[in-house]
Amino acid sequence: MTPIIRIAALTAALTAPAVGQAHIVAEPNEGPAGGYFRTAFRIPHGCAGSATIAVTITLPPGTLAVKPQAKPGWAITLTKRPVDLPVPGGHGTTITETVDTVTWRGGPLPNEHFDEFGLSLKLPAGPAGATLWFATVQQCERGESRWVEIPAEGQKWGDLKAPAPFVRLRAAPATHQH
Repeated sequence: MTPIIRIAALTAALTAPAVGQAHIVAEPNEGPAGGYFRTAFRIPHGCAGSATIAVTITLPPGTLAVKPQAKPGWAITLTKRPVDLPVPGGHGTTITETVDTVTWRGGPLPNEHFDEFGLSLKLPAGPAGATLWFATVQQCERGESRWVEIPAEGQKWGDLKAPAPFVRLRAAPATHQH
């Protein structure tokens, strides 16, 4: 291989987008069923070159105790929904509602930069292996991107044009019994 062909091949490899870099992802994307969990949703770019000014994440059913991470320059708005069945909240409390959506508005986050929007939450109890989908809408100075597609049976997440970020449940660690 000549030096010019090697340089061209290396340049192509380094500038080609990697799978997952073009999509919004949750990192980490695997958490303990029924446990408390912290993840961040990575916004890798704007909308067709336009800066991001808002990110709205819809929480999947069964998530509780949702707390968004504060970000300088971004205001946070929460909407809530009732839970199907009241849940013990500890310390004699009962949980009757949970967060439905979290919206961060501010920035702007330029297309050339990335950022992460963090959530702390309690994951549903299971089953292990289940996938939770976090539909995400990214608003930009011009336009928006709707990361809401969920793979059908036999379809791969990475094959979708605008897949929703996800968290997969793993078995909760065994607890020590006395």
